[in-house]
Amino acid sequence: MTASAVRTGTDTTGAVQSLTLGKALNQGLRAAMEADPRVIVMGEDVGRLGGVFRITDGLQKDFGEHRVLDTPLAESGIIGTAVGLAVRGYRPVCEIQFDGFIFPGFDQIVSQVAKLHARTRGRVRVPIVIRVPFGGGIGAVEHHSESPESYFAHTAGLKVVACSNPVDAYWMIQQAIRCDDPVLFFEPKRLYHSSALKAEVDTTATPDPLFASRVVRAGTSATLITYGPSVKVSLEAAAAAEQDGNSLEVIDLRSLSPMDLEPVFASVRRTGHAVVVTEAPAESSLSSEIAARIQQECFYSLEAPVLRVTGFDVPYPPAKLEEHFLPDLDRILDTVDRSLAW
Repeated sequence: MTASAVRTGTDTTGAVQSLTLGKALNQGLRAAMEADPRVIVMGEDVGRLGGVFRITDGLQKDFGEHRVLDTPLAESGIIGTAVGLAVRGYRPVCEIQFDGFIFPGFDQIVSQVAKLHARTRGRVRVPIVIRVPFGGGIGAVEHHSESPESYFAHTAGLKVVACSNPVDAYWMIQQAIRCDDPVLFFEPKRLYHSSALKAEVDTTATPDPLFASRVVRAGTSATLITYGPSVKVSLEAAAAAEQDGNSLEVIDLRSLSPMDLEPVFASVRRTGHAVVVTEAPAESSLSSEIAARIQQECFYSLEAPVLRVTGFDVPYPPAKLEEHFLPDLDRILDTVDRSLAW
């Protein structure tokens, strides 16, 4: 994060705003729509209602029904329509209301969105952003708390990113909309309206590149590699570990495809210990890829195997059990202790 991206104190120019993650996304979408009349927001209930999480609140009122479109409950139709709009020169931003609802649109994403640029030998670009509220922790019913990011990171032709804080949310959504490639934009839904995560966002700052990871806490004992909703709990674990004399470095990947792993490799070569933290199940996942790449690049620096703290390899559980499914402070600290004791 650039030094100018976050400030404290009182701003008299209006450039610095104190925003939650959800409000930062709203302001980022607004800025993108003001900057480019080709940007169209579309999805289920994104217009008059302002989205089920109110991320698009007020946009239809200010930009009109021709730019903020309430669609039928048909994810395949939403994505298919966006493909046509993109081919005609627009920059559609599709909202998938909940992560588990993306699968009806899966064929359109992997068969059309991801392949059109290659299929036309570069003559057709598909600048679509697909916003996906993801992860658990909100006590929702089935199909409302998934972590499907690995499916899309595996798919050539797609860019995949995940924000974890208001500053990134504000800038990354605008950068994704400006990108000429299709972008899956994952948003940690349980952090949308967290007052604890509220931050000062300088709307005149120079943001970090979209596809770059960032060290969000420096440390020397072990490296935690994470993204999205797991960044917050990883930072909490690092703060708790400090009381036991362990200094944990925390890296927010931010971009899941492509992954910027050079900062990860540099950190692990210094600490000798790596722990990957994510809500997604471990089997055949992004955490698997990260662990393999660290093992490959940092083999002679590792003092212990790369360990992972993930969701379990089961369908997402009912709300009353999700606290046992999600990585928490105790599980992270226990895994760090296992790594350091190796």
